[in-house]
Amino acid sequence: MKHKFTLILMLTLALIGCKNNDKIVTSATGTIYEILVVCNNNYWESEPGDTLRAYLEADMPCMPQMESYFSVSQVSWANFDDMLKPVRNILLVDVNPQRYQAAKLSYTTDWYSHPQAVARITAPSGEALQALLNEKSETIRNWFVRQELERQAKFYKRFCNHEASDLIMKKFGVQIYIPADYQVIQDDSDLVWCCNDNGPKRRDIIVYAYPYTDANTFTLDYLTGKRDSMLHRISGYVDGSYMGTEYKIFPPQYQVVSVNDNAYCAEVRGLWKMKGGAAMGGPFVQHTRLDETHQRIVTAEAFVYAAGQKKRNVYRQAEAILYTLKMPEEINAIKEVRISAQSPEQHAE
Repeated sequence: MKHKFTLILMLTLALIGCKNNDKIVTSATGTIYEILVVCNNNYWESEPGDTLRAYLEADMPCMPQMESYFSVSQVSWANFDDMLKPVRNILLVDVNPQRYQAAKLSYTTDWYSHPQAVARITAPSGEALQALLNEKSETIRNWFVRQELERQAKFYKRFCNHEASDLIMKKFGVQIYIPADYQVIQDDSDLVWCCNDNGPKRRDIIVYAYPYTDANTFTLDYLTGKRDSMLHRISGYVDGSYMGTEYKIFPPQYQVVSVNDNAYCAEVRGLWKMKGGAAMGGPFVQHTRLDETHQRIVTAEAFVYAAGQKKRNVYRQAEAILYTLKMPEEINAIKEVRISAQSPEQHAE
C-alpha cells in the first residue's frame, strides 16, 4: 500500500510539472508564408485592414514576377474556432476600450500549435490601432518572415547533407547546413556549388571566400562586383555562357541583417541572369560575413530558377539555408536555448 501511494504521488507531481512547464500543443497547419489575421470585420474593412494588407501583401523586392510577402486570410473573432487556432502564422487584432488603455504589440511562439508564430495587437480604439499599425506594420511583417526562415533553418539542421556541409567546413572553416536533397556539383579552391535540381524548380547554394583586404568590402558596389567576378565561372547549358547580375530591371538591394545572436551580416538581394547565350535567370539573395579568425570574407548565396512559375516559397526555403551559416568564432560559442511558451498577453514588447 505504501509503494502504491508513493507511485500515485510521483505520477501526480509529474503531471503537475508537465502542466506548469510544458504546454502540449498540436502540429501547426497551413502552408508556409500564409498568415491568418483575426480581426473583426469593421476594422478589417476600414483603414487598419487596408494598412495590414498593404504591408503583408506587398510585393517582395527583386523578384522577376511580382509575388507578395504573405498570402493573407482574415476571420472575425466570433469565427476564430479550434479548427483555425493551429494555423502556423496568426496575427490577433483586439480592439476593446473596456480592457485596454493604450495600444500594445506582443509576440509569442508555439501557443496554439507547433511550430507557430503569433503576434497580438491590443488597442482601446480604432484610432489607437491605426497609429500603432502606421508605426509597426513593417516590423510585424519582418518578424513573421524571420520566424518562417528560422523554422526552415532548424529543419535543415536535422536533415542535412553531411558530406557537403563537412566539405565546406574543411575548406572554409565555417558551418552551414546544406539540405539533404542538395548535391555538390562544383568544388574549387575558393568556391563550393551545391544544387537541388529535383523537380521543375531548381535551387542552388554557393559558398565562396576571399581575403579581407578592403575597408569598403561591406558595400553594395563591392559585393556585387565580387559576386560577378566569382560567379563568372558558373557556366550555363550553352557553351560560353556564365552567371552575372541583373542591374537594369531591378537593381540589387543592400541591407544589414542580424544573425546568430546579433552578429553583423551584409545581405544583398537581386536578380541573376546567364550571359553569353543561355536565357536563364531568377532571384538571388546572399549573406556576407567577416571571418575574424582567419581575416577573410565568406559569402553564402542562394538562387533559384523556375521559369514561368511562382518562386516565393522555394526562394525563401533556399534563403533559410543562409541563416545556418556560422563563423569559426561562433561555432562553439553559440548555444541553443529552449524558451518556454508564453501567451500573447504575457510576452509584451
